[in-house]
Amino acid sequence: MDASSDEGVVTEEVIVPRRVGQASAEPWDVLSPVDIEDGSGSAQNRLLIKGGRVVNDDMMQDADVYIEDGIIKQVGTNLHTPGGTRVIEAKGHLVMPGGIDTHTHMQMPFMGTQAIDDFYTGTRAALAGGTTMIMDFALPQRGESLIEAFHRWRTWADPKVCCDYAIHVGVTWWSDKVAQEMEELTNEQGVNSFKMFMAYKDTWQLNDEELLESFKRCKELGALAQVHAENGDVIKENSKKLLELGITGPEGHEMSRPEEVEAEATNRACVLANQVNCPLYVVHVMSKSAADVVSSKRKQGHVVFGEPIAASLGTDGTHHYHKCWRHAAGHVMGPPLRPDSSTPKYLMDLLANGDLQTTGTDNCTFSAAQKALGKDDFTKIPNGVNGVEDRMSVIWEKGVVSGKMDPCRFVAVTSTNAAKIFNIYPKKGRIAVGSDADIVVWNPHATRVISAKTHHQAVDFNIFEGMEVHGIAEFVVCHGRVVVEEGEVRAISGMGKYVPTPVFNPHVYGRLEERERANAPCKVERAPYEGPVAQLNGQGMQEGGIIPVQQETFYTRGPTRSGGVNLHDSSFHVSGAQVNDKSPKRPSVKVNNPPGGRSSGSFW
Repeated sequence: MDASSDEGVVTEEVIVPRRVGQASAEPWDVLSPVDIEDGSGSAQNRLLIKGGRVVNDDMMQDADVYIEDGIIKQVGTNLHTPGGTRVIEAKGHLVMPGGIDTHTHMQMPFMGTQAIDDFYTGTRAALAGGTTMIMDFALPQRGESLIEAFHRWRTWADPKVCCDYAIHVGVTWWSDKVAQEMEELTNEQGVNSFKMFMAYKDTWQLNDEELLESFKRCKELGALAQVHAENGDVIKENSKKLLELGITGPEGHEMSRPEEVEAEATNRACVLANQVNCPLYVVHVMSKSAADVVSSKRKQGHVVFGEPIAASLGTDGTHHYHKCWRHAAGHVMGPPLRPDSSTPKYLMDLLANGDLQTTGTDNCTFSAAQKALGKDDFTKIPNGVNGVEDRMSVIWEKGVVSGKMDPCRFVAVTSTNAAKIFNIYPKKGRIAVGSDADIVVWNPHATRVISAKTHHQAVDFNIFEGMEVHGIAEFVVCHGRVVVEEGEVRAISGMGKYVPTPVFNPHVYGRLEERERANAPCKVERAPYEGPVAQLNGQGMQEGGIIPVQQETFYTRGPTRSGGVNLHDSSFHVSGAQVNDKSPKRPSVKVNNPPGGRSSGSFW
């Protein structure tokens, strides 16, 4: 949004939220209406991507890719293909696995409203940018069944998704019932990751004891524990203070959640998870200090993964202080974007060198009117920004074009690492024989300018407004079907599928069993103690070796051999109660001649 100032008044062009027409879903073996119009029926079953440079996370090669019935059948040169195969000329282009966005919130109910991008507009926009799979979150309310929430999200998604999707499930409260439902979700519904909140006090936040129990349960089930890492108690207290000071605008959101609040919670989560040997995934790493915690813990041997998002890699929190309220509110998300302008480059460096592993978007979009629910109170501004469409281009621009990473690393952080961590590799995240034909033909030289005027999302704001990026998804193939062709999106609602994510992922759990065996505590064998043992005068001892204090007990030393009071002991007690409190008061006595002589008069 281009903001301008005229005599101190800040204005911003308003873009009306768009409503995209929704096409009907068709069975996989039936041609879509688009296919019938262009006569390319055989192309949807058999497709040859020719002359491109195939890029995986570990290698690049000049090769053709032949696809049939949604599966990659051949990769190489001089391939033999059946007649009628559609050919995409990819000379000068990169042929890469479709992107996997590890963190989205489509049509999520939140803070009294609902995200404006649903599973149709959101996944359609994802495809436009080169992402062929999203991972969304089913978040139950406190006290609600996890299984009911999971099925509600499935009901929303299945008729609408244009690309494949998986679901993480939130653990927003704790009980024996939650533990049981987590087992059912892993065994029967294909869920291998659960998200715990350390923020949003009084709604989703768990305390440390509940976090520890949820981590233990994830470990037992072979699932991956995820955390939203912020100290919710501090945020609530800070928010109260700021509102009392009259700070009600979007800048208050960032002020209430300073960087150290994220770093403290990240460190605490890592420690708790490591104590029960549970692998941990930290979602939306937003600050340098939180990223440093993840990096440091990995160096110490913790099994922890860090996920920066497109927003934290592509922009910063200085926008919270913009004079236009709408512009500032459009950048409000939690944890917040950091006002330190060096943060995006720092996070990109850690992503490039392997200290951070995946990239999501936390795509949770709200229109300007929805954001205005908090126009007088920043705590009521719905948290969330866009990114699902622009993630691939932003990371290419900030990572590859800047020289921080090569195309192989780009594939790793936008697709392959996610597939490995969530146990869907090599079905997803790789171009190889037998893998799903989810492919993006990437033009690394083409440029575009990101804008809410031209993006495919329903939201009326874009946090990357005006950014020129290199790298465009010229063709996108999903399940072997061409769904994006030279900028035209031809996606159909309902053509995506739910992708189960199996538990006990070797990439995550492969070293934990051996680590537990190697680091198991061992008892020290020694001769039994046969010396004297002190007596505690009949007092019990509490956990931790603390002797309970009774109000009538004033002596800590034992009696003398004859049974008398040990005179080395004091009868004074710091609790306030004294040994003679219950003794009858004596009348005052005036002593005229105390020992040593009178204190007045003549000494002689």
